[in-house]
Amino acid sequence: MSVLISSVKKGSLSDISGIREGDFLVSVNGCEIRDMLDYGFRTSEEKLEIIFERDGELHRRKIFKNPYEDLGLCFDEFLMDGQHSCKNKCIFCFIDQLPKGMRPTLYFKDDDERLSFLFGNYITLTNLEDEDVDRVIEMKISPINISVHTLDPLLRCKMMNNRFAGEKLSYMNRFADAGIEMNCQIVLCPGVNDGEHLDFTVKGLFEMYPSVRSVAIVPVGLTKYREGLPKLREFNAEEAALIVDRIEGFSESFRRRTDIGFVYLSDEWYLKAGRDLPDEEYYDGYPQIENGVGMISKFRTSLDDLLDGVKCNSSKRKTHIITGELAEGFICECVEKIKKRFNNIDATVHVVKNEFFGGGVNVAGLVTGGDIMSQLSPEKVDGDLILIPSSMLRSEGDLFLDGISLKEVEKYFGREIAVNDNAGEFLSAVTGR
Repeated sequence: MSVLISSVKKGSLSDISGIREGDFLVSVNGCEIRDMLDYGFRTSEEKLEIIFERDGELHRRKIFKNPYEDLGLCFDEFLMDGQHSCKNKCIFCFIDQLPKGMRPTLYFKDDDERLSFLFGNYITLTNLEDEDVDRVIEMKISPINISVHTLDPLLRCKMMNNRFAGEKLSYMNRFADAGIEMNCQIVLCPGVNDGEHLDFTVKGLFEMYPSVRSVAIVPVGLTKYREGLPKLREFNAEEAALIVDRIEGFSESFRRRTDIGFVYLSDEWYLKAGRDLPDEEYYDGYPQIENGVGMISKFRTSLDDLLDGVKCNSSKRKTHIITGELAEGFICECVEKIKKRFNNIDATVHVVKNEFFGGGVNVAGLVTGGDIMSQLSPEKVDGDLILIPSSMLRSEGDLFLDGISLKEVEKYFGREIAVNDNAGEFLSAVTGR
């Protein structure tokens, strides 16, 4: 494949060599360029042979440079060969449970090892071939985040509806032998990959330590849109408590042998089971925080540290905090801590039930703008400020999952909505400091 060069930095090595905007990069030292990882790796050498195309003719340039010196070529796309989509049909896939009419980008299932390295996305390995694994090893793309779900090959094929899903697990051994580090996740489904299957998987992954650095276990999430999909149910409180006991037993055993817990439960398990969440030390530096593992502990610790260092004075302030059903108790706990330090604070927590997705969806990050407006009236939410977590909005900070904009919700309530991303922003919004 050839890649369009969108611009060339003036005075750069490429500019001096006569490479121009609009040319097509064909290869570097005989290797095609599929993405910017390829480009950065191949052009880091001191001696380069660049082949490019102009007006249908191939041109060759030899360039001698310092290691890692920039060539000066610019491209419009980071992934020149496109984003790799998922080939599986997992029985628990959340995207398959989305209602119709949402933003098109929400329906795209990525399964791209490059995004795993760059942005922490999880991959299933079913998109990889031997040459892809060779490339990961050669370029030392590490760590890789892998959705394992089970180490039983036949069960993995069944869960992912992909006949190659079991055999692709062998790539983990190749990564381990090459020193590529991995973080793993297990989406746990009752009656499917729990019980003895879970024990087998956790023990098997621990045998790959330290190449496998951590394992997160998250519960299956189900919406009301499951027509035509496999029959699944969610864990109840009693079952969640048993999972907590089971995994904490493993964690304690692993910690005695390695000084880390290795396997961690997402916060949902503790909240569903009505258990206290572990302290910060349990999470060993939060290797799986993007998976919802330890988010509450980190927030609580940060808030406590901030409250220890603030003066207890504040102007009178009325704030309304919007959250989902699952986090209600924790957010109320945070508000009470703040009120004890600031006498003039009037903060009310509003819980929004997720009617948009339905099912058992109750996390704050999936609350929609439409549900907020349908369940809370402007008269009920008066005062200085409305506060929501950043997880309710897409990365640009402007839209809820149902496509309703933050500005629309602000207009509905007739007041500003603050978005908090951490304990410091939460405290500042509530206190006005």
